[in-house]
Amino acid sequence: MKKKIVLFKTDVSSSLPLQFADEGIRAGFPSPAQDYMEQAIDLNKEIVKHPASTFYGRIVGDSMRGDGIEEGDILVIDKSLELVDDDLAVCFIDGEFTVKRVRLETDAAWLVPSNSEYPPIKVTKDNNFIVWGVVTYTIKKNRRKR
Repeated sequence: MKKKIVLFKTDVSSSLPLQFADEGIRAGFPSPAQDYMEQAIDLNKEIVKHPASTFYGRIVGDSMRGDGIEEGDILVIDKSLELVDDDLAVCFIDGEFTVKRVRLETDAAWLVPSNSEYPPIKVTKDNNFIVWGVVTYTIKKNRRKR
């Protein structure tokens, strides 16, 4: 676990309504029906449900690339949510932060990467371990470098 997650506090004090394609964006055949957009969406209100307990984290490393999470992506992390089996979570284990899928068992938990180059991490009572927060959204840059 040599890689780390860079964490940032959320700032929801401002509002930035952006135009919103309320009828959806077609991934099949294009639709000429939506020539203009009248709706607006504020991403702070859309993705931050609990402002006092929500943080952003920038991914460093590639252990979760099988889940489409790559270096430089931004995670939205909610510390107020209770972990459920198979959640994607930011965890603190033995002095380091990591993001993994958490699989719960009766006597242990597993931190499971989605890149086969990394082994799962078994968490037992002997580890210094906390679930720091549950990942609710991933924000990624889709435009490729030219």
